[in-house]
Amino acid sequence: MLTSSLRMLRTFGFAALMATTTIGGAMAQTEAAANPDTVVATVGDEVITEGDLTFAAEDMAQDLAQMPPEERRAFLVRILIDMKVMSKAARDAGMDQTEVFAQRQKYLEERALRRAYFNEAIAGAVTEEAARAEYDAFVAQFQPEDEVRASHILVETEERANELKTEIDNGADFAELARENSIDPGAANGGDLGFFGQGMMVQPFEEAAFALAEPGDVSAPVQSQFGWHIIKLEEKRQSAPPTFEQVAPQIQNQLLMRSFSEKVDALMAGVEINIEDAELKAKFDAQEAAEAGAAAEVDAAGEPAAQ
Repeated sequence: MLTSSLRMLRTFGFAALMATTTIGGAMAQTEAAANPDTVVATVGDEVITEGDLTFAAEDMAQDLAQMPPEERRAFLVRILIDMKVMSKAARDAGMDQTEVFAQRQKYLEERALRRAYFNEAIAGAVTEEAARAEYDAFVAQFQPEDEVRASHILVETEERANELKTEIDNGADFAELARENSIDPGAANGGDLGFFGQGMMVQPFEEAAFALAEPGDVSAPVQSQFGWHIIKLEEKRQSAPPTFEQVAPQIQNQLLMRSFSEKVDALMAGVEINIEDAELKAKFDAQEAAEAGAAAEVDAAGEPAAQ
């Protein structure tokens, strides 16, 4: 879990980068017709433009994600007003002439350039066409598996299960008995469990459910760690791949990580890195190795997991 999180954080630089794509993108669509040079507000002799709002939305993406959409624009204007007033005060106090400020400015400049490169050269490669091509490849190699839709009645004792099975054999309504007797949380809907495949249920239950031949067949009582089940087969089918819309976000994330890895690996080729502190270098190397392993696992899987 830690390895996956570290790799994701490095891919996106920080958690806000993906939020930037959604929040900033949503704001850009809202203001699609706006000119970035359009003045939104003035603070003394300073102006706040639509372009300023866009940049602020990128920086404040995580905060904006917690806020109702209709409140975001006013919030950003408030932030930018504070920024104009406080930055003027800082300049008046000579804070922009310090060595610390120069270091911070260099860091912020490189962060901004990293973001620009990420958006244009890395994220820009993750198009809908690329995602659909990845999805088509997944569908082409998808192997359908048997699935069943079953209902069940769960009771605590074998004796009670046998009594209910006798009632069913004598024509009692299965769903009604489930609603009246089952201790399972799904009893209210007649015990219907929906569709499931192999490996999704506890073994004794699963074996009994898949052993039923025709819709309407009812099993003998089956014991699991939860109690005694009576299972009714409702439907059988072959599994189908998820729709593109269901897995598009996951595919896009996979493509984004792949694009990031390819671009950064190319940029790092031939670059010499020296970390002075031995302990820090050991931790750095361990993270690099863990990320490489995680990337290999993702590439080997090569398919969306969302079903």
